[in-house]
Amino acid sequence: MFLSIVATILLLVYLANYQMDRQFGEYLTVQHGHMQERMGGGMMMGQGQGQGQGQGQGQGRRLPELIGAAEQNFMESYHRSLLWVGGGILVIGLVGSYFVARSITVPLRRLSRAVDAVGQGRYGELVKIQSEDEVGHLGAAFNTMSHSLADNQRLRRRLLADIAHELRTPLTIIQGNLEGMLEGVIARDDAQLASLHEEAAQLGRLITDLRDLSLAEAGQLTLDIQPIRIEALLGRAVGMLAPLAEEKSIRLLERYEESLPLIRGDAGRLNQVLYNLLTNALRYSPYGATVVVSAALITKPQTRWLEIAVSDQGPGIAPSDQPYIFEHFYRADKARDRESGGSGLGLAIARRLVEGHGGSIGVESEVGQGSRFWLRLPVA
Repeated sequence: MFLSIVATILLLVYLANYQMDRQFGEYLTVQHGHMQERMGGGMMMGQGQGQGQGQGQGQGRRLPELIGAAEQNFMESYHRSLLWVGGGILVIGLVGSYFVARSITVPLRRLSRAVDAVGQGRYGELVKIQSEDEVGHLGAAFNTMSHSLADNQRLRRRLLADIAHELRTPLTIIQGNLEGMLEGVIARDDAQLASLHEEAAQLGRLITDLRDLSLAEAGQLTLDIQPIRIEALLGRAVGMLAPLAEEKSIRLLERYEESLPLIRGDAGRLNQVLYNLLTNALRYSPYGATVVVSAALITKPQTRWLEIAVSDQGPGIAPSDQPYIFEHFYRADKARDRESGGSGLGLAIARRLVEGHGGSIGVESEVGQGSRFWLRLPVA
């Protein structure tokens, strides 16, 4: 940028000097000719020819012979002014170029160092944003990316730790019981075998959930899409969990609008989602409570959605926990364990399955007032 300014200023100074010399020389020549004409205007006709010859000789004189001391001072003053003006503009251009270049290169160097840090695995590295221009927008985009990478890294580590914990618990129980049986410490009866079978089944369900979740997140989970009548799907899910509701004297109610339209989806996978939501509602609702399963049509401009909701009268979910309730292994109640609260994968799988159907899932809850889990599916 500075070199461009230097080349431009030098060219302008050269052209200005050249034009000044040329135009000022022509001006002096014309003025000298006019002076000669005025001097010879009052002479006789006989003398006119000689005067004309003298005028021709005067007009043919070279420019240096026409420049006097006054003209020479004027030309030197003009050239000095051009040099000072050109030099001043060059200094201003140099200073301006330095600050402009520095405003670009300094943030880019910081961004380059931050990129190198992320490349070395130090996620979460941020750059300081001091402008709102293109470089500032680039820095903001990098900060967002770095923060997302740090969150993903943290979630990945937590996921691995949670998976290891969830797998270790049933394996430890199975291994301990088998060792006790081999050493004769634990009796080899049907009760112990049933306990080992239950732990193995729990381990198998966890592995199946992890497999389904990984396939859903990778977009490779196969769905058998068919027209579905939602009343039949909800009725089947409610019928499956009616015995569990009776154990806690919970009223399990169904509320549907009339003439609900068909939806297209995988009945087995949607039943898995509903089973998970209903199981959670029954688990956290107190004895004698009411759990309501409802379905309604929601009409929006150019789209129609079928909303399915499961409402309970449980303890509710704190606002700080609601954004993370659909994450892997996340438990709002930190005291929950595998025995009392499942593996922590059910809602994560539910979200992926609903999103795989082109829908959405969410929760509305107040502490002490219960929770309402809803999912919306596009109408066929």
